[in-house]
Amino acid sequence: MKRTIITACAAAIVCGSAMAKGGNPFFTKYSTPYGIPPFEQIKAEHYKPAFIKGMEEQKKEIDAIVKNKRQADFENTIAALDRSGQLLNKVSSVFYGLNSANTNAELQAINREISPLMSAHSDDITMNAALFKRVKYVYDHQSTMNLDKEQKKLLEETYKDFVRSGANLDPEKQEQLRKLNAEISMLQITFGQNMLAETNAYKLVIDKKEDLSGLPQNLIANAAETATEAGMEGKWVFTLHNPSVMPFLQYSDKRELRERMFKAYTNRGANGNANDNRDVVRQLVKARLEKAKLMGFKDYASMALDTRMAKTSDAVYELLGEVWKPALAKAKEELADIQAEMAKDGLDFEAEGWDWRYYADRAKRAKYSFDENELRPYLKLENVRDGLFYCANKLYGITLKPISNVPLPHPDAQAFECKDRDGKHLAILFMDFFPRASKRGGAWCGTYRSQKYENGKKVTPVVTIVCNFTKPAAGEPALLSADEASTMFHEFGHALHQFFKDVHYQGVSGVPRDFVELPSQVNEHWAFAPEVLKVYAKHYKTGEVMPQSLVDKLEKSGKYGQGFATVEYVAASLLDMDYHVLTEVPDDMDVMQFERKTLVDRGLLKQIPSRYRTTYFNHTMGGGYTAGYYSYMWAEVLEADAFEAYKETGDIFNQEVAGKFRKFILTPGGIDDAMDMYVNFRGKKPSTEPLLKNRGLK
Repeated sequence: MKRTIITACAAAIVCGSAMAKGGNPFFTKYSTPYGIPPFEQIKAEHYKPAFIKGMEEQKKEIDAIVKNKRQADFENTIAALDRSGQLLNKVSSVFYGLNSANTNAELQAINREISPLMSAHSDDITMNAALFKRVKYVYDHQSTMNLDKEQKKLLEETYKDFVRSGANLDPEKQEQLRKLNAEISMLQITFGQNMLAETNAYKLVIDKKEDLSGLPQNLIANAAETATEAGMEGKWVFTLHNPSVMPFLQYSDKRELRERMFKAYTNRGANGNANDNRDVVRQLVKARLEKAKLMGFKDYASMALDTRMAKTSDAVYELLGEVWKPALAKAKEELADIQAEMAKDGLDFEAEGWDWRYYADRAKRAKYSFDENELRPYLKLENVRDGLFYCANKLYGITLKPISNVPLPHPDAQAFECKDRDGKHLAILFMDFFPRASKRGGAWCGTYRSQKYENGKKVTPVVTIVCNFTKPAAGEPALLSADEASTMFHEFGHALHQFFKDVHYQGVSGVPRDFVELPSQVNEHWAFAPEVLKVYAKHYKTGEVMPQSLVDKLEKSGKYGQGFATVEYVAASLLDMDYHVLTEVPDDMDVMQFERKTLVDRGLLKQIPSRYRTTYFNHTMGGGYTAGYYSYMWAEVLEADAFEAYKETGDIFNQEVAGKFRKFILTPGGIDDAMDMYVNFRGKKPSTEPLLKNRGLK
């Protein structure tokens, strides 16, 4: 069933070095420290045999459940099913984790080859009539079985998974569903591979020093290093990876170069080459709609939201609409500031998208005498990381210490052991900070082993945080932007969720998509709290703590630019939803025309592109946040209200509040209903007021 096939962002593995020379690491019991995968021993040729054997083993386990002559009960059917597929989970976690963080042509080819096999394997389980009969018997007779809350939740989720996966369909419709599942899986893989190829393909090469005008020195140094690595020593190379393209758009004085970078970035996947994603998107949206209708839903969003907190597309649109109007008004105010700054340069024409970040930065500096680059010397990566660990210790009593002589998923990764308040081992954490061609964009937190129980004993997680931060120039430390520092706190919030989770069954380990961002987003609040900055924000050369005058500027200017930030995010959320509330997808659908119409009709300013345009919107087209990109805003309502619980006590490190957050939000996994978890913590349902205030929209 689908929960037994682990994805890249929620994977689990243990692996070891005690094996015959040349053997497959996945087939051996692991003996590495802390059960960390022996990454250096795993080769590309090990994956396919392990996937095949893992599927074969799980089929045997399913057959044993079906052929059990004893009457179906929770233990011999539901729990047995939950335990099945351990080898498949083992190889899946490593493969999908590394395919995101350190891919290559071999891994991408394996992904395309394995995808239809995995899709068929999942369907074979959820469409197994004899297995479903046993599951249904337990579900129908649960009142006689004396189940505890966690067991009841696993039973409910297992039964619903079968129904949602086609167990009640007739054989003909099940065959249609199988084909659609395979098609959707392959299209999602194709989309992601195309996007990575497009991002890596473009390079802006500068050979005149005057064309570097306005750019900060660290960005120039990185561009020189990138050029040298590409065999173009003496030149400067800028790429479409965020640490390169975004500061270039913000600081470059050369408007024509900003235009080239902006257009290259926003046209990814729509260039008419082998990596064009337009037809991929059309086919994908159509296949998803066909699947939804086959399952009895009017559109794909209805099917996806059925298991989430929002429940309906109306609820999602209501939230987004509540934020869209004030955000658009704020963005128009910011646009007026931009036009005023352009006028100072003698430019009397309307601003374009490649003008926004540059002139908004100038407007911000004019209003607050504040340049974000002033922060970088105080945001040395190691100091930010130490501040992050300091906050975790103050809130939850945990400690994180670097460890060596353990396998690493990549040579750039760092390893840490996390211990709980009582000194007991809690988790292993990897942190992998810098971009490379083999790593997909963005930042994420995943696991190489999720928390679980084996033979009644708790098994601790192996967690990974993967980022794409500004790479340090040779001989220099990594100095982060404010956004990068906030991102580190964000991803660590996901890690805390993994550290503290305590469930006995894998089928109840996850939470709804629109709840999962609560722990990460609430953790961002500590990143720039004045009492936290005093601890970690120290100048990388002098050791001087960030001066109060700079802290004041940061606080006063913090809400400036929220019109742009909110509009670009909500635009992407609306675009995602609009694709998935369609009830018909024409064969000749022009997805870029659809994008233009859906956003222009709502009044999106031409200078603000959707944060992710259709052809590189991997959150939705890649499958992770399909009809779910709104989740960040939904979770922001929760986290903004949740942080109020700390502020109301006058102490952002209040131990009682942190203890409740751990107990009711971070520990239960998916045992409790998401809103119940929140109310258990907060004592009430959340309000949107704190969100609007935090963003300066009210």
